[in-house]
Amino acid sequence: MAVFNQSVPRSLRSKLFEVNWAFVLLVLLIGSIGVGMLYSVAGGDWSPWAIRHGSRFMVGVVMMLVIALFPPRFWMGIAYPSYLGALVLLVGVELFGLTIMGAQRWIDIGPIRMQPSEIMKVALVLALARYYHDLPAEKVSSLGGLLAPAAMITLPMLLILKQPDLGTALLLGATGAAIVFMSGLSWRIIWGVLVLGSIAAPIFLKYGLKDYQRARIFTFLNPENDPLGAGYHILQSKIALGSGGLTGKGYMQGTQAQLRFLPEMQTDFIFTMLGEEFGLVGGICVLALYALLLANCLSIAASCKSTFLRLMVMGITTTFALYIFINVAMVSGMAPVVGVPLPMISYGGTVMLTILAGLGLIMGAHIHRAAEPPKGAGLLG
Repeated sequence: MAVFNQSVPRSLRSKLFEVNWAFVLLVLLIGSIGVGMLYSVAGGDWSPWAIRHGSRFMVGVVMMLVIALFPPRFWMGIAYPSYLGALVLLVGVELFGLTIMGAQRWIDIGPIRMQPSEIMKVALVLALARYYHDLPAEKVSSLGGLLAPAAMITLPMLLILKQPDLGTALLLGATGAAIVFMSGLSWRIIWGVLVLGSIAAPIFLKYGLKDYQRARIFTFLNPENDPLGAGYHILQSKIALGSGGLTGKGYMQGTQAQLRFLPEMQTDFIFTMLGEEFGLVGGICVLALYALLLANCLSIAASCKSTFLRLMVMGITTTFALYIFINVAMVSGMAPVVGVPLPMISYGGTVMLTILAGLGLIMGAHIHRAAEPPKGAGLLG
């Protein structure tokens, strides 16, 4: 495949020629599965979830392709402003946010309702990638070099924990930590952090969690202790997954789902419904599509010449992989229930659009993989 000279302005036609259409096809297949499953959740009705999910998904795919056409210098230029904007929105949630089902995670801006914590996931990746692109390699493991990324990760985590949203806060922290690790951090520091983390974990478990969050962890360890209360969700999920067997009960034929024993089918537990209707084979096929998409992302990261693009792709890929792993582990009883959706399949506007925006950045990295923006370069640089 041709490698373009990045010093010469690229035409729209040349960029479209470089689009990884296999990548786009995988995204379309996964999103289509989401529409089909949401149609089943509603008992064979496009309303209220499938039609909205489908329309948002198509808007998101167009947005993904548009984002991919912007040069890396543009995303470098808005990396810090995007982070600050997302941080302001998180503060806005604390001051003016909407409380739904006991959680204050949303904010209305005109006719748009958004979840700023999801926007922060992409903004943090951009900001950290920009920071390490500009930071000299010898300062990556220095105290001065670690203070800024530690603050960038900790501030939004604390704001998100107050909402409260433990799952998103942990996912954000894991993504930030992965980028810091991939920047070339010294193993001496990594082992030190792991030791401190193992010491702090039981203290956080006892004093840093709300009662219901602590109950979720104990329920995960033994859900049978409260089968009609805290353990209900995970027990019903296990029953539905197990009843699907090898090939499932058939589309819209899942008894646990159609009789409404399975909770939150349109969001957190949609993979359980898929497993009941299509069995182990269906679940493996969906996971295989995700695996192919993740493999594409890793291949794109390996092909990027600049630190900014490489860390940006790896950060977004880490977030995407964590979404999948945590959701599947959660609904199968291998992790506590923390409210993490399945990417592009679960219902949810802000989550899906931010995921597709992130995938657009990865696609853009593929198109501009030979670009090597100088340190400190940005929108106006």
